[in-house]
Amino acid sequence: MSKTLWERHQAEIDALQTSHMNFDLARRHEYTRENGWNVDDYEAELPAETPGPALPNGSWAAAQQVLRDYTFPPPDLITGIFYPDQPLEKRVMLLRGRFLLFTFYFGVKIGGVLDTTRDGDYGAEQVWGYNYYTLEGHFERGQIEFEIIKRLATGAVLFRIHAFSQTGTIRNPLYNIGFKLFGRRLQKKFAHESLKRMQRLVEEHLAAGATPTADASAPVQPISSDQNARDALENSAD
Repeated sequence: MSKTLWERHQAEIDALQTSHMNFDLARRHEYTRENGWNVDDYEAELPAETPGPALPNGSWAAAQQVLRDYTFPPPDLITGIFYPDQPLEKRVMLLRGRFLLFTFYFGVKIGGVLDTTRDGDYGAEQVWGYNYYTLEGHFERGQIEFEIIKRLATGAVLFRIHAFSQTGTIRNPLYNIGFKLFGRRLQKKFAHESLKRMQRLVEEHLAAGATPTADASAPVQPISSDQNARDALENSAD
């Protein structure tokens, strides 16, 4: 039997366990556009639910599961590789990035998991999500946050991305030039395609009528329950 992605990359994942972030999170208030950082916000509407708390088999729960599994990024651009039994709040991920003929590997770590009800611009909203930050060796430095939001008064469901980032130290001159030319474009491509893919995966879950109830105590899965996505990941070559 062929090894899964995480089995083939155990050494790299293990090495990330003791890696540190490559920026100072305590200085987050300084990471603004005026100081040369990219600050991005993206949002997409998902299928709405009836008003009130999120349904156990509805759009919000489906999006939560997709977000937990990290299957919303476009697989031809970014693939997350991680231990399937590692709790989400302790997860480190080896991200495999692909661009043209190049394949890159970067480390990130979950910085926090959010599960709350809060007051939003349209009243109370139920929110679940997490953020991750870049580790030593990453071409970028910064943090990205993902949230699944349900507006309780209207039933609207949203997927939201917020990020701040800046190009890090890239010692390889070829990669340095390439990232300066295409890095920002790839950032935007990642965000826009992630929004579209999340919408599609949630719609597919709902159409199949088999949306799982997202359970914070359930084992984290490294790949989607979508059979096509799973096959693509398992058969992909490094």
